[in-house]
Amino acid sequence: MMRISDTVKHLIIINVILFVGTMAVGEGLFSNWFAMHFPKNEAFQPWQIVTHMFMHGGVMHLALNMFALWMFGTPVEQVLGSKRFLFIYFSAGLGALALQLGEYYFRFMPAFNELIAAGFSETEILNMYASGKGVAGMTTELVGALQESYNFYTASMVGASGCIMGILAAFGMMNPNAELMLIFLPIPVKAKYFIPAVLALETFLGLSGQSIFGGANIAHFAHVGGAITGAFIMWYWKKTQFKSNRWN
Repeated sequence: MMRISDTVKHLIIINVILFVGTMAVGEGLFSNWFAMHFPKNEAFQPWQIVTHMFMHGGVMHLALNMFALWMFGTPVEQVLGSKRFLFIYFSAGLGALALQLGEYYFRFMPAFNELIAAGFSETEILNMYASGKGVAGMTTELVGALQESYNFYTASMVGASGCIMGILAAFGMMNPNAELMLIFLPIPVKAKYFIPAVLALETFLGLSGQSIFGGANIAHFAHVGGAITGAFIMWYWKKTQFKSNRWN
């Protein structure tokens, strides 16, 4: 069994501790504090930009992410060292958040602006979000716009998936001929083909709103953003400051 590297071990411990805390503290208090809320939502706090990376929505979500972190994070840390590993890890998490929030805003703003154009002030709209209902006399179109924008206003993000997608991309660039497999498709595929295929799939699912796993509220664009960030950092490092044959 592959030995776990120190930084990966510490990250797993932190994730597990916060998950236990989420389960132990009732009424969703941990989620309200540490999950990433939509920035217009009053529940949003600046620290959530980082803390959401350590939160998970269930045992399976946590287990799959921590398994992937151990599987791919350990060899990446062993090559790059802990500081560069953490740089990629958190940069990928931020890249994931940026792309997913960008997609949320792209879908939120047209509906929100439709309400503004109808004569509602931002304060009135936020009050309708808080109450969870519209006001008398709203047309069917405005009710639809309110519901559409409300869905994103109340959206929250949790999970280390974006960080891990960045680490997976880094692993693939260091080991392009390593053979990887999906759990539901146990056919070995080289990393240089596997990772682009996963990115293409995540992009398609994000654009279509579908999920091959049957789950809802999966942040597909966060996965894409994390992987792109990790790949870009590795490309830049390999092109500039890491010109040795360390992973050629």
